[in-house]
Amino acid sequence: MPSGSREELLSSLKRAQAEHDHLSREAMREISRSLDIPLGEVFGVASFYSFLSTRPRGRNAIRICRSVPCYLRKSEVVIETVAGEIGIGPGESTGDGRFSFDLVSCIGACDAAPAMLVNDDLHGDLTPRKIAQILKSYR
Repeated sequence: MPSGSREELLSSLKRAQAEHDHLSREAMREISRSLDIPLGEVFGVASFYSFLSTRPRGRNAIRICRSVPCYLRKSEVVIETVAGEIGIGPGESTGDGRFSFDLVSCIGACDAAPAMLVNDDLHGDLTPRKIAQILKSYR
């Protein structure tokens, strides 16, 4: 294996996603070949990080935290409210490509629980009313 190839994996995945919106099988195969890393390992890294996506995402990627602090502060209400507002469930994208919706294990905002990211924008201390206002601003 070429020296430094594992150190280059994450940055290669981020670059490929920036170019193509998500990490297609072909993009991961190319990264696997170019870095001489098994495809399974490339896929494992790509599917581990919540900021990487192996499927096409909407223009606005919604990620809701499912960590214990968010769960204890009613993240289930947040999930239900988002699903009701945009008409899709976790793991889906809207037909018009406006939103994708994913559940992640942590977004690093425990002090603002329950929290979600829309693209790179953090929204915390969420309530159903606040969620509706936030999502309208991304339409």
